[in-house]
Amino acid sequence: MKDLAGLRITYLGDWVFYTGPSFIESPFENMAKDCSLHFLGKPVTQALEAAGARVEARSNWDLYHQSSADFERMVNESDVLIVSDVEARCFHLSPQFFDRSLYGKQIVTFPDRLKLLARAVEAGKGLIYMGGWLGFSGYMEKGGWRRCPISDWLPFTCLAGDDLMESSEGFGIDVADPAHLILEGLPVQTIPPMLGYNEFVAKPDLRVVWRVRETGHPLLGTCSKGRGRMVVYGSDPVPHWGLNFMLWEGYAAFWQNLARWAAGR
Repeated sequence: MKDLAGLRITYLGDWVFYTGPSFIESPFENMAKDCSLHFLGKPVTQALEAAGARVEARSNWDLYHQSSADFERMVNESDVLIVSDVEARCFHLSPQFFDRSLYGKQIVTFPDRLKLLARAVEAGKGLIYMGGWLGFSGYMEKGGWRRCPISDWLPFTCLAGDDLMESSEGFGIDVADPAHLILEGLPVQTIPPMLGYNEFVAKPDLRVVWRVRETGHPLLGTCSKGRGRMVVYGSDPVPHWGLNFMLWEGYAAFWQNLARWAAGR
């Protein structure tokens, strides 16, 4: 069923460069013989496109180099935005800040893209925010979302410091809100072990749908923001945390449900 037909989705994040093989040929040489770029989020985009959505994927560095005007245009042309494993600095820093040719010659400022995103959601856009080593506080707090310009607006509070929860045995999931529409038709009883997630604190406006069985931490939730909607998912949809999740029989339907709810469909 193509019930996402015509839905325009922009997917930010989940790109990675792989280097290697690497060769150590002497005490002074460590050389990589190749480099390739991969979009890890392809299984998510395939699920969304199978339901009729049009998805454009952009990397963290594409976002970093994007002007505020281009960013605002991209947001306006999207119905739903996915932000997955993206550090906050990619939004509120600019390459111009580090251009030495501009030092001492002109004032350099531009509209904050995170604030533009928040206003767009309040005006009716959908947002799916996901975790990873650069989401929420992230690895050694390099995600940077705890003190980002829209931290008060977000429906969660990030931890001070590293927030990664890892387990080689995996974490189970408990359904906290079985009546929520984003769970419709999903075989939640067969969700495989999750290899990790970001610990965060849900604010009162976040309706928690899933919790981590072993810790009780929130994992999945939704909220309304003005005329728009936001989904918060505290893990990564792809490896390594999502390595087992990708094998779940409800994987494709899960992302379709999230996009459908975020878009108000």
